[in-house]
Amino acid sequence: MVNPEPVRVIAVTGGKGGVGKTNISVNLGVAMAEMGRRVMLLDADLGLANIDVMLGLHPEFDLSHVMRGERRLEEILVTGPHGMKVVPGASGVQKMAELSTAQHVGLINAFSELANDVDVLLIDTAAGISDQVVSFSRAAQEVVVVVCDEPASITDAYAIIKLLNREHGVSRFRVLANMVRTVQEGRDLYNKMCRVTDRYLDAMLSYMGSIPYDEQLRKAVKAQRPVVDGFPRSKAAQAFKNLAKKADTWPLPTGVSGDLQFFVERLIQFSSQYGESAR
Repeated sequence: MVNPEPVRVIAVTGGKGGVGKTNISVNLGVAMAEMGRRVMLLDADLGLANIDVMLGLHPEFDLSHVMRGERRLEEILVTGPHGMKVVPGASGVQKMAELSTAQHVGLINAFSELANDVDVLLIDTAAGISDQVVSFSRAAQEVVVVVCDEPASITDAYAIIKLLNREHGVSRFRVLANMVRTVQEGRDLYNKMCRVTDRYLDAMLSYMGSIPYDEQLRKAVKAQRPVVDGFPRSKAAQAFKNLAKKADTWPLPTGVSGDLQFFVERLIQFSSQYGESAR
């Protein structure tokens, strides 16, 4: 491999459905692709995938074909805005929502075989706290927890943080406030989360930022376009572009953790080339 640098792997989760995880994953990915990063977006809602619909794409194959051994992962990739590669999940295939832990591991390991050069892998997880959400979140370096200003969202965001922290040893989370009316509202949501986690969990939260409520975003969804493309001057688009710049500065992994990881072959190669002293 010519470029052994680790892939930046970011899981976008939140527990509750309807908080905007998919919109955030899509627009953050497009914004990073606009910056020249080679972005891959994994639709990890394996049974109810919808990223292809949001982007107006029409994939011939999806992850169900990979899991049945009919296609290789590389063969199902479709190209989205600014060259972003999309790994389409399956929609309406119940067996995909019921994969075993071993099947999740096999799917995650399959990414090491991709020949495409990738700088960033974004994972749009499903709603809830299922095994697939846990598997994909654990295998990422960064877990972005999306929260909005309603009690169920806050409760469910805490639930996924608690599960990943207590049961699986994930200790760092980035909180992203969505659909906020003011900048302060986003900061207040983050502070609410911190008050609970600081009291009951051994977890470190950091504030990623916020996405404002924006009618232009709704229009973009109806037009099946990312808001950063369809309405680039909108408040939401500007927020996504700022978040993309921030995410691009996050430190890259410098070694193999011993846990399940995406693109582990790239990490092993990087570690052996540059030494564990980089840790």
